[in-house]
Amino acid sequence: MAKKPRRRLQRLVARSTLAAMALPFKLVYDDRYDLHLGAHVFPSQKYRLVRQALLDQGIATPGDFRQPEPTADEDVLRVHTRDYVEKLKTGKLSDEELLRLEVPYSKELIEAFWLAAGGSILSGQLALAEGVAANIGGGFHHAFAEHGEGFCAIHDVAIAIRRLQADRALQTAMVIDTDVHQGNGTAAIFARDASVFTFSIHQENNYPYPKPPSNIDINLPDGIADEDYLARLESHLVRAFEEFHPDLAFYVAGADPYREDQLGGLSLTIDGLRKRDRLVFEAVRDRGVPVAITLAGGYARHVEDTVQIHANTIVAARDVA
Repeated sequence: MAKKPRRRLQRLVARSTLAAMALPFKLVYDDRYDLHLGAHVFPSQKYRLVRQALLDQGIATPGDFRQPEPTADEDVLRVHTRDYVEKLKTGKLSDEELLRLEVPYSKELIEAFWLAAGGSILSGQLALAEGVAANIGGGFHHAFAEHGEGFCAIHDVAIAIRRLQADRALQTAMVIDTDVHQGNGTAAIFARDASVFTFSIHQENNYPYPKPPSNIDINLPDGIADEDYLARLESHLVRAFEEFHPDLAFYVAGADPYREDQLGGLSLTIDGLRKRDRLVFEAVRDRGVPVAITLAGGYARHVEDTVQIHANTIVAARDVA
């Protein structure tokens, strides 16, 4: 019974401290990001709740948000096969493909994924122009060129990178993925592409199986806590930037390394996750690399924890920027 007052106090303290500074970059969001999945373990209402939390806590104002356009099919086809895209657009996925996707198919679902990809493209464009931008959505890193899986129908970050490369807005990119699950789609899509460096820190004994190799994979043991996690992340980020200097970094900021996440098995605290975000943002800032943020997985027992972790990512970006 004591947890509820303490949880409310933590939120009140967070609101009083987070409201002090203005937001120096743009947020990308659309109400249609919410897939309205109901009791599904994937709380797609979190996008709407994150936006509301950012407003309620004084972190952002309505003027800080930009609305994306759905990505064009032409851009989706830069990453995904024509056969798979046609199945998604016409609702002709097989039973096996639907099971692999793990979310119920609907036209609204496809609209949401196309919007999320448009949001990541816009976030990348804004980051290149202004240094930092965030998509309050996206990060669907389990999508492969020819299929979707793990709640991910299309790979918004890969689509954004390919579109920006096609526009000659950038040549090289790095994907820094801190979701508790390895970015298997990211690793597979960019496996033979020297222009994109893939970095994933994740729980080893967790989905997906198998894990295609990224440029750097940090395979973590079950139950790892803040101090050890942060030390490993920092040392490998140093190594990543010694090996590769990108024109743009995409940060796939999962909330699911949290110790109370239903689909994770690590033991990070909310404060540890805040330090994780700050560490990533300091790494890109110190090397003069613009960063586009996407908010990836998060399945905490209490959805307000996932929402606060995602909001804290925006705050960490603000503070470092």
